[in-house]
Amino acid sequence: MERQHKPEWLKIKLPTGTNYSQVKKIVEGHHLHTICASGRCPNMGECWGAGTATFMILGEICTRSCKFCATFSGKPLAPDAEEPAKVAESVRLMGLKHVVITSVDRDDLADGGAAHWATTIREIRRVNPNTTLEVLIPDFDGRPELIALIASEKPDIISHNLETVERLTPNVRSRAKYRTSLKVVGIIGSLGVVSKSGIMVGLGETAAEVLQCMDDLRAEGCEILTIGQYLQPTKKHLEVAEYLHPDQFEVFRKEGLARGFRMVESAPLVRSSYHAEKYITEKDPT
Repeated sequence: MERQHKPEWLKIKLPTGTNYSQVKKIVEGHHLHTICASGRCPNMGECWGAGTATFMILGEICTRSCKFCATFSGKPLAPDAEEPAKVAESVRLMGLKHVVITSVDRDDLADGGAAHWATTIREIRRVNPNTTLEVLIPDFDGRPELIALIASEKPDIISHNLETVERLTPNVRSRAKYRTSLKVVGIIGSLGVVSKSGIMVGLGETAAEVLQCMDDLRAEGCEILTIGQYLQPTKKHLEVAEYLHPDQFEVFRKEGLARGFRMVESAPLVRSSYHAEKYITEKDPT
């Protein structure tokens, strides 16, 4: 396959500024991990410059090796019992009004890390009672009791990404299954928490398959959807099949709203937690 050249609309400014430096200092000083850096997010400069970050708990080594993801894979270290307190204190120091927490997959743990998740949410709430909270969780192999444990701590939004269309899932994700992820989204909604999901495009899917993803997610009660361009993190990862024009992302946004999503964030550089604070306070105009 001939390598696609990155178009002008995907050029990113290098991270700079006082707020960016302050966030970097807090994260590194508390020996924390962020998906912003680990996932090589193209919006890191903008978000860190605005004083926000998405914390990644349970270490930086994932037990899965998805072909789109830049996070390290291998045998993780034991969970850090002090991590929940460190994250909570960092949220306080950064003065965050809204925080997003995600994690690596921990298939090596009997509960997939769900208890650690619950403790982290509880500690953030204790230290930062006025901060709203979104969590982006793994699939936990679709085990309802583990998802319920996290939901019991009452995060404002629980997100689980579908990542790609059903046809491409076996080649893009190492262990996760399309139908399992849909089940997770359905469980979240059934527990009375706002549910959110996200997909990447540019992996070889068709527009019709993207619309089918929307229909599948809506059937499970998903309320918020993000759609962004897949960007190849290294030469070892899947190549980009296509760079979609911003106009196509706008078509997807309108299609999503027409299908009943409360909010749709769809643009080339959109990622799961991009402008996440808007999902708490705003509704997308139709």
